[in-house]
Amino acid sequence: MEQLQHHNFSILAALLAAGMPLLSFCWSALRGKQQKSGYTAIMAIAISMICSIYLFSRYWNKEELNEQVTWFRIGDHSFMAGILLNNLSVLMLVLISSIALLVHIYSTAYMKGDPGIHRYWMYLSLFCAAMLGLVMADNLLLMYMCWELVGFASYLLIGFWFTKESAVQANKKAFIINRIGDLGFLTGIALIYAQFGTLDIKPLFSNEPLWSVSEVVSGNWLGAGHQIPAVWLTVAGLAFFVGAIAKSAQFPLHTWLPDAMEGPTSVSSLIHAATMVAAGVFLLARVFPLFNETVLTIMAIIGSFTALMAATIALTQHDLKKILAFSTISQLGFMISAVGIGIPGIAMFHLVTHAIFKCLLFLAAGVVIHEMQHANQKSQPGSDPQDIRQMGGLKRYMPITTTVAIVGAMALSGLPLTSGYLSKDALLISAFEWADLRFGPTIIIPISLLISSVLTSFYIARLIIKVFFGKQRIYPGNPEKLDIREAFPAMLIPMIILGLAALFPFFSANPLVFEHSWLLEGFDRPETLERMNLYHTMVPAAVNLLGISVIYIAWRWYAENTYPLKTSGFLYRFSYFQWYIDRLQTDYLVRPVMLFSAACASFDRKVLDGFINVVKNAGLWLARLAAWVDQYIVDGLVNGIAGLAFWLGNVLRRSQNGRVQYYMLSMFIIVLMVWLFNFIVHA
Repeated sequence: MEQLQHHNFSILAALLAAGMPLLSFCWSALRGKQQKSGYTAIMAIAISMICSIYLFSRYWNKEELNEQVTWFRIGDHSFMAGILLNNLSVLMLVLISSIALLVHIYSTAYMKGDPGIHRYWMYLSLFCAAMLGLVMADNLLLMYMCWELVGFASYLLIGFWFTKESAVQANKKAFIINRIGDLGFLTGIALIYAQFGTLDIKPLFSNEPLWSVSEVVSGNWLGAGHQIPAVWLTVAGLAFFVGAIAKSAQFPLHTWLPDAMEGPTSVSSLIHAATMVAAGVFLLARVFPLFNETVLTIMAIIGSFTALMAATIALTQHDLKKILAFSTISQLGFMISAVGIGIPGIAMFHLVTHAIFKCLLFLAAGVVIHEMQHANQKSQPGSDPQDIRQMGGLKRYMPITTTVAIVGAMALSGLPLTSGYLSKDALLISAFEWADLRFGPTIIIPISLLISSVLTSFYIARLIIKVFFGKQRIYPGNPEKLDIREAFPAMLIPMIILGLAALFPFFSANPLVFEHSWLLEGFDRPETLERMNLYHTMVPAAVNLLGISVIYIAWRWYAENTYPLKTSGFLYRFSYFQWYIDRLQTDYLVRPVMLFSAACASFDRKVLDGFINVVKNAGLWLARLAAWVDQYIVDGLVNGIAGLAFWLGNVLRRSQNGRVQYYMLSMFIIVLMVWLFNFIVHA
């Protein structure tokens, strides 16, 4: 009886976790502009967090919960929908709800006075509801619906300031690129259903999945009563991977994420650093048994390449939020590589730690941008408040923000005593062990990840130094005129909490050994990976030695103003212009499509519409001709006969006037006419 009560209470808690933000969205939508306060949204996400923590305590490393109801039927097939709570689900529930709550609290100060604040709370609640539903869904189709809803909510949030043309273009770009990934996800769903006749995640991917009876024999993929060519196993895996590439901003579909920084910084913190972009990694972890060796290798290659590419781009950017955006792309590349290497548990470990310290860095960036806007209005009207070249020396005015930002930067760099050290070491060490077992060119993948890690230390040190240290660039001669102050408590408290969570005690009592982390105990480590003590010693030593070295170089270059490189060289421009990938896509993909669309529109307007207009005009001319014939010939003949009959009737009617002499005259005329007719005929 008690077991049943716990079961029912867990179902209720799960429904409340996703349902409360949805109710908040509906309430905000009904109230419209009257809903300026965020207390309803904050209360809703707080209840979601409480329910998520309860579910985490009930199901982390314990028997999973799967409750279903019949969704709909098509013929003999029944589609079920419900909730699935296992280690992966409850971990994401706590992560999403807790970070969302902190962002909600932060937003009460950051978004105060914005004329569209009522829309902000509504969109934020919709996003949280969709994301929470996504991680609990036990059916791929239901998961896909939540996936689409997450994309729609992010579209609204990216274009929140829709009066800015750049924001409108950014949300359209994000929406279109993510549709490419959605098509891949949908293709994968179709292939799975065609092979197994079900979309339920538990029978497909749980402890004893349908994959256990699935095998490739003689070029065929054998499933539960179905057999299709083996190539479709690879196609199905790649289809799901395409969905993750778009959502998690991996090469070549990564170009939407830097532009998505046009939304409020609090939105960037929640969506584009902590949750939405992590949905792609979550998807890969959820369907991980599907991937064969070919797909996993492609994942590892694309992930490591993206990590290196984005890190090199972040080196030269000047926009504060874009540096963090490319950092996010790079770190997501680490996670994708981890899945490709076969360690989704470590990928999720890095996802969680990254969510914390990247959210922290974005919130700190929001504080800086908020204060720079006010300072620039007085000293340099029209200047960019996000340009790090116009900052400097802010440590003096914002000591707490500086401290938490440094903690976030240390975690991102993977320095000791931080959570980032644990997760990044786990990932890099496992990558080297994986490559060691395979020999050959696979060593390129962990080496590229190592280089990316070193570059990460440099560009985040550059950001911290140029923003908080060095010379003051606003009112350099009169620092007392600089009206910059520490953030409001509603903004500081979430940052302090995230700063504490970014330190090692939140994940492990041992700050130097990642195996002791409680989070990794919830995921299986592949038996194919062997612990090699050489890598457990050399990799952390190399990462920290190189990381500290490049941080020192960054200090020398930017704090002491001894930058030795030219900003006009090819490599600098190659990095600054983002490897020209966005420009190439615009020139060779977007513009040809636009030109083709314009040509199709012109053909439609001039040829098809012209032909239709000719046919229309011919039809109108024939109709007018038919109307003329009908009016003047057909109707004219009928009307003429009728008129003649009417005239004769009138004539004859007038002759009937009752006078005998007229009758006699009429008879005489008729007889005369008859006589004349006969005379003429017989003449």
